[in-house]
Amino acid sequence: MKMNPRCTYCMLSRVHFESKLSTDDEDLICKTIHECLAVMNKYYDPEAVSASVATKIHRKCYEVLEDDDPYAVTKKLISQAALKVLPAAKEKIYENSPDDGELFRRAVLASVIANYFDFGIMGFDASEDKFEAAFLKLFEHGLDVDDTPKMMGLFKDVIYIADNCGEILFDMIVFDVIKKLGGNITLVVRGGPILTDVTMEEVKEFEIDKKVDRVITTGSNAIGILIEEAPAELLDAMKDATLIISKGMANYETLSEHNFGPIAYMLLTKCECVAEDLGLEQGLSVAKLMNFP
Repeated sequence: MKMNPRCTYCMLSRVHFESKLSTDDEDLICKTIHECLAVMNKYYDPEAVSASVATKIHRKCYEVLEDDDPYAVTKKLISQAALKVLPAAKEKIYENSPDDGELFRRAVLASVIANYFDFGIMGFDASEDKFEAAFLKLFEHGLDVDDTPKMMGLFKDVIYIADNCGEILFDMIVFDVIKKLGGNITLVVRGGPILTDVTMEEVKEFEIDKKVDRVITTGSNAIGILIEEAPAELLDAMKDATLIISKGMANYETLSEHNFGPIAYMLLTKCECVAEDLGLEQGLSVAKLMNFP
């Protein structure tokens, strides 16, 4: 996905958000924003990939703040919030013993709704106290774009590209269903801390590796997957996959520039620009299969 003029102020709003997570020093916050503005000015281009520019901006932010993980505390809180809702989610998913197709659809729906766990997006409120009510309402509504039936025969070698903390705990239910149906799963997480994204730290903390066949990383702390920074192991796995599941908007922003597939984009269209790029409205629950013969 290419840069949209609206991306500029959204990115800088998030820089301000994470700066305030890191420090109360207003002079340092001002310096951080000033230096990130310079990065924006240098790299902004309508033909640039949005997440690539965002990566440069957030890396500069972390550098100026001298903080390699401003969201460290927030990620812990997100996981705690997710754990509180998880039992209710599982009850909804397994209610009345659904058949395999319906079970997968429900698990995907729950994991898409959990894409709600994202903090610092301008105009989007991901507060913990609203999540359970939002979850139940969105679960009742269902998927607005539902390509899960098309995915059912593609589980032989699944590449599952994770997004946020908290969300990953709901992804684990999807892992259970895919494994139940005979699938093989390679989980992909970020190579280092960036925003609220899952890293190997959370994989170890929640023993997520026990739910999948292997875990690899994106090779860096880039937002999404920057092909130029991705290890050969990841690129080879994606080329050989029978299905790539891409969670969240940042992964869409980067991977939509390439022709990997079949690829299922699973996300909430929290961002107007991402929604438009997908040809959808803002605020939808999406499980969209693309690059599928």
